[in-house]
Order: sequence, then structure tokens, then C-alpha cells
Amino acid sequence: MEQEKKKKTIGFNIIKNDPTDGHGGFGAGGALSLDNISPVFVDPEAGEAFVDIGAMHARSVVEKGIKFLANKEEVPNGKLYWLVWVTIERGQQGSFYAGVTSCEMTVDREIRRGYKSLPDHVNKMDKSLKRHIIVDHMDEPSKKILADFLKHHDADMWERSSEKLKIDLNTL
Repeated sequence: MEQEKKKKTIGFNIIKNDPTDGHGGFGAGGALSLDNISPVFVDPEAGEAFVDIGAMHARSVVEKGIKFLANKEEVPNGKLYWLVWVTIERGQQGSFYAGVTSCEMTVDREIRRGYKSLPDHVNKMDKSLKRHIIVDHMDEPSKKILADFLKHHDADMWERSSEKLKIDLNTL
């Protein structure tokens, strides 16, 4: 029962207080934390985007029950999804979308097969954590869905985000 409630309220991971604040312990200077990254799926066919924390361990609703292959041609009828790694950072003015990177994924539920490049997913997660914006390879409808989702989630965070993000998502 309690797990059902959790699933309904899942949203973006929010930055917690910095555990290294004030003492600068081991790894304090360059440590990256997964506390402030969230996986967002963009489903261009359905025209929607949603957060699924299960993607952190390849256990999202999109990925469950699917055997992923490294060759895209082996899944010719796969439905397109974009897995977008969104990193939130707190600045002087407040939180903003600091890193946003997207990875392509296709899923064919009928044959229970899909395509994704695991190295690409890991590298894009790392790039997001390092505050990169990499969304220019997405199709235009998917960019619009993602931009609308980010704006709707928190308009103030969107406003404080970089011009690059807004330009690359074609909102400027």
C-alpha cells in the first residue's frame, strides 16, 4: 500500500543539503552526486514526458520485460523513446536545469526486444551530471514535449536555466 503512494508522487529528485558543506571531507571538491539527477522519458508517439526513477537502474516501465540489443536494425518496428537525464542545480537565484542530455531508445513490446546503447546512456548521464546540454539530435516534436514538460514542472527553474537549453530545444 505504501509503495503505491510512493509511485504516484515520484517527481524530480531535489537537491539535498550538501553533505560536504562546511568540512570539505574526502572527495568534496569534485564529487558528483546522483541526488540531483532524474531520468525523464519522452514518448513522441503519445506526446508526453514522464519521470521514471527506475531508469537509474534500467528498471523503468519502458525497459521492464525487454531484452535490449546493441543493433538498431534488429528492432525495425521499435517505438521511439528518448531517455533524458535532467540534472538540477541550486544557484544564487534558486534551482535550475543545469544538465540535460538525451539518449535514443526503441522498444518493440510485441517481440519483447529493444535497442539502446548502454555506453551512450552512461556517457550521457555523466555529461548531464557535469552540466552539459546535449539535446540537438532529438526530433522536433520530442524537443517540444521535453521543453513543455520542463516548463510545466517548474516555470521558475525553466526561466533560470541556460540560454543554450532554451535555444537547443527551439524555444527562443
